[in-house]
Amino acid sequence: MARLHRFAVSSALLLQSLAFASPEPCLNGLCHSTRNRLASRTVASELGLQLSANCNVYGPDDTQFGNCTARYDPFFTPKIQMVVQPATEEDVPKIVQYASANGIPFLAMARRHGMTSTLSEFDGMQIDMSLLDKIEIQPDGKSAILGGGVFAKNIMEKLWDAGYVTSSGSTSCVGLLGPALGGGRGRLEGYYGVVSDSFLKLNVVLANGTAITVSETEHPDLFWAMKGAGHNFGVVTSLEMKIYPRGVDTWYYKTYIWTQDKLEAVFEASNAFHNDGNHAGHHLKEMAFNMGSYTMIPSISETEGVIFWSFVYRGSKEEAQPYLDAFDAIEAVSTEDGNVPYPEIPGVSGTGMNSALCDYGLNHVHYPAGLKVWNVTTQRQIYDLYNEKIREYPEFQRTTVNMEDYSHEGVDAIDPDTSAYPWRDRGLLSFIAVTYDPNPALDEAAIAWAQETRDLWNAGAPDLLPSTYVNYAHGDESAESMYGYEPWRLEKLRGLKAQYDPDNLFSYYNPIIPNMNPRSTHESNFQGRQIGAKSRSRGQ
Repeated sequence: MARLHRFAVSSALLLQSLAFASPEPCLNGLCHSTRNRLASRTVASELGLQLSANCNVYGPDDTQFGNCTARYDPFFTPKIQMVVQPATEEDVPKIVQYASANGIPFLAMARRHGMTSTLSEFDGMQIDMSLLDKIEIQPDGKSAILGGGVFAKNIMEKLWDAGYVTSSGSTSCVGLLGPALGGGRGRLEGYYGVVSDSFLKLNVVLANGTAITVSETEHPDLFWAMKGAGHNFGVVTSLEMKIYPRGVDTWYYKTYIWTQDKLEAVFEASNAFHNDGNHAGHHLKEMAFNMGSYTMIPSISETEGVIFWSFVYRGSKEEAQPYLDAFDAIEAVSTEDGNVPYPEIPGVSGTGMNSALCDYGLNHVHYPAGLKVWNVTTQRQIYDLYNEKIREYPEFQRTTVNMEDYSHEGVDAIDPDTSAYPWRDRGLLSFIAVTYDPNPALDEAAIAWAQETRDLWNAGAPDLLPSTYVNYAHGDESAESMYGYEPWRLEKLRGLKAQYDPDNLFSYYNPIIPNMNPRSTHESNFQGRQIGAKSRSRGQ
């Protein structure tokens, strides 16, 4: 066990421990090879002396270690040697300085929802940000200070009760910053853009442990990079973010379940709804978000998937109804609707705390594609493949093929050159999640199915270069598909990388510069999957 609350030590022990924990540079880099496998107990005794009273250090033998490292998706799992929980923002630079001085790789996270294969290259210290959960509305009512560990449900509820909203991801249990540093898609983007468009300033700890403030006036180039490629540059300990009057008291939602014979009609109606990819007109910002999935519901059919679809509208049923008439005309197995406050919308539309999206422990093998319009023929091919694979592999019954359609007015209104987020023209976001109990014998089949589905989407949009929303990336996609094909984008990002993280310590989450010498590799952690080398050569 290696748990730290506060160390009461003699002055002699204090001096001895601080000597071991000295942040002085390594002579000839030797400590990077001699001290990078420190036991968690040693880290607790050395680092703990420098941290605030309520910090924790957990090792694998500690009873809290499992709770701190459990993941939504264990398919690609970072190897965690120890967990350090900072209790204050001031703790984080000290943790990073200690880890860097001792050659210990470090990875900051809050809710552990990352799904990319590149995470499995990590082997070191997890910095658990979950205790940094402050939410402070500023006196002018125009912004809030948020801790680096806050997550969607808490933000939505606290701001709503005070009369405000802000942008966040669509799933209640997911952290704010994980999605936001990759741009961040959410239900309010029709009004306010992607989540990172609401950033005002970020408090960032760099790889060398330096704490800086990043905004439009302080380190503006880094501020640009943090809005779409932020995982590559630092640990965000807190941020100031725009907030907005909450508006209407309730949002209207409606969900449909259709059988497969209605597939063509559903996607034709959806394309008409957003004018075949032109976001002006019908796809107004009030119809904030609609999403569908192919899923198995045995009470309806044990052999064929059904089409589940949900719409959410910021307003009343009467206001929403003209936009739903075309979908009401398609005979459904069942529908459900109602008006609820905004924080309850995730729960009624399939992304709440009790949804499968917040159920930890199952494998979710995924591949995404960004689109402008649904190719109806492709959607039929993907559906038929879904049924075929479920019949072949009954263990994959919980798999879903997901189609997300966001209101886009607020995203389109922002100059794409003002942030590192490159995909403002892709309103449709699709992905497959092949879901099953961990079983290595099924991994190859899961990857093959997911890849085939992604390839069908891309083949069905031959006029588009393949795009990858970085937060949904599998991890073997090219850097261009994640960060943009315009040459200046990656050139700028790599130049900033050389300036702010020259040793590429932030290289475990879909990096712009691959980690070419990971301590933990795909091959060693996941024998037989044969994807490690491909992942490490992204973008080359």
